[in-house]
Amino acid sequence: MSSDIRREGNDLMEKYIERNKEAWEEAFDNRDASWGADIAERIRTEDYPFFYPEMKAVLKNINTEGKVIGQFCCNNGRELMSLVKCGRAKKGIGFDIAENQVAFANDKAEELQLPCVFKAVNIYDIDDSYKELFDVVIITIGVFCWFADLDRFFSIVARCMKPGALIVINEQHPFTNMLTAEGEEQHDPTHRMECCYSYFEHEWTGNDGMYYITKKKYPSKTFTDYTHPLSEIISGMCHSGIAVTGMQEFDYDISGGFEDADHRGYPLSMILVGRKIS
Repeated sequence: MSSDIRREGNDLMEKYIERNKEAWEEAFDNRDASWGADIAERIRTEDYPFFYPEMKAVLKNINTEGKVIGQFCCNNGRELMSLVKCGRAKKGIGFDIAENQVAFANDKAEELQLPCVFKAVNIYDIDDSYKELFDVVIITIGVFCWFADLDRFFSIVARCMKPGALIVINEQHPFTNMLTAEGEEQHDPTHRMECCYSYFEHEWTGNDGMYYITKKKYPSKTFTDYTHPLSEIISGMCHSGIAVTGMQEFDYDISGGFEDADHRGYPLSMILVGRKIS
């Protein structure tokens, strides 16, 4: 492949990421008053808030005391602050592309007097200043879909992990890529569990906003996201020197898009655990 073609591909990639940045910042500017209002109180009073019970159990079995924890695509920072506080970590560093969300997260960390710092950055642009810094990395729901190239994503995550560091991923199961969500043209609530899309490859664009933040639909800037089969996720980890050491699959939704499919025998969410070996 010529350098010109590679450069053109990278330019296109950066354009979709830049558009997503604008759409996320627009969503946060239009957030519902309830969005993030409970963060400080829940972190002060609850045990590992904002984690599902199975994820909480995994994290409690990891020694995070005195450790440095990283989170990639940290959103408003609530999970990282929860883990740093309850796990008695030395420091937490979160990365997200939306500058206003990062500013919000930093304000909450200061309010809670937690040793957390949040950085506004395109994950693909994270530099060597974070090389081999993290003892533990967490990735939570709704991360992989925003990256066209998971090999590139995991290579950056792995570079930031110390040798032997752990990564814990709690994500939407790739099976859900085949299902329709409410509001989509092909959605038929009377045939909810029919598979309508390809499991292997699909690019989505949307201009209906980000409902879970705003609690409303609105004509938004363009979001672009991608589906990935489980093989791409696991291969991306392995190609970057992260060995998969555990996996759990669950029949309940954590994305907010498929809750009516809960407990019907379909894999809707998962936890992957890995260790950096090289």
